[in-house]
Amino acid sequence: MITHIRIDNFKSLVDFRMPVAKFSCLVGLNGAGKSTVLQAMDFLSQLMRGDLKSWLKERGWSKADLNSKLSARQNIEFTLTLSIPTNGEFVWSGSVNRNSLQCTTETVVLNGVPLLRVHEGECTLRPHEGRKAEKFKVVFDYQGSILSQLKESQIKGPLLTLRTEMLKVHSLDLLSPAQLRLKTRSADGQLGLGGQRLSAYLHELGKDKREALRKRLEGVYGQLESIDTKSLRSGWKQLGVKERFGEQLLSTSAEHINDGMLRLMAVLSQLDSDQHFLIFDEIENGINPELVEFLVDALVGSNHQVLVTTHSPLILNYLEDDIAKDGVIYLYKTTKGATRAIPLFSIPSMAEKLSVMGPGEVFVDTRLSELAEEIRQINGDK
Repeated sequence: MITHIRIDNFKSLVDFRMPVAKFSCLVGLNGAGKSTVLQAMDFLSQLMRGDLKSWLKERGWSKADLNSKLSARQNIEFTLTLSIPTNGEFVWSGSVNRNSLQCTTETVVLNGVPLLRVHEGECTLRPHEGRKAEKFKVVFDYQGSILSQLKESQIKGPLLTLRTEMLKVHSLDLLSPAQLRLKTRSADGQLGLGGQRLSAYLHELGKDKREALRKRLEGVYGQLESIDTKSLRSGWKQLGVKERFGEQLLSTSAEHINDGMLRLMAVLSQLDSDQHFLIFDEIENGINPELVEFLVDALVGSNHQVLVTTHSPLILNYLEDDIAKDGVIYLYKTTKGATRAIPLFSIPSMAEKLSVMGPGEVFVDTRLSELAEEIRQINGDK
């Protein structure tokens, strides 16, 4: 599980630090940086894929969009802490040059033991504790982390585990009904940032897994008879559903499936995937308020680590107090425009309210703009 993130010089994130729980929910005013945190998490995962140019293109960004306007520095610095039961605590850190999109410096430490160091064009590698470290000059070009380019035989063991885990971070922060309705040829196990590969993704799951997804949805869509996909000419995949109303069986293509069902279909399909860390922006969008409890229960109860943003007290309404204390993070901006994070219910006024109210009630009873000022007074944060 990812337990902590520090990132510096990524958009509004300047010396930004945030704890990460199994279920984390970001709240705050518009413009506080909630979506930026999601993008930063996805960015760090992409470092392990080694193809940042394609990632920028998919988002419609240029290299210049990555850097903070609050700093003149070129590099984006990061530290990510992960706890993996079979290994222990990893601390992965580095510095990414915006122009080359490369980690020009990088370290991996496991339980206090250094396993990787990249510095001034030289790599020191110790794949296993107890194995003698190897040094070599980095004479090849690459994007992101050097781990994205090294062969499995070179990093087998803990370093390979780290790379594999970071590749299982999957962002759906641009999820939208228009994208979900598209016909696509292939998915390769990924829905895409906006869910644009949903039809191919569900087709590739196979009949049994589509039926398992239908059973999940049956709790809120009792009339749902089947989730169907078919391959059209030239390999395009089409999505549709069948619903039973009395003795009548109605077929509906993706173009006419309601937004809420499509979004739930996309989100719930990921809960049976091998992705370990899932990212969703404004999770309640397009979901009927009556279905929010079903969605929150599914996310909190899954085996995945989940990071979401919300503007709705309904999400917090269905969180147990202990989950809310650990996972609800309030984001705000300093007077200089930098995003800061603090567990919402660690703020004295919020903790006091939580002793007599539910998490959602506290959220409704709070003016977020005034909350930022309370934090500044406590921390002396300008």
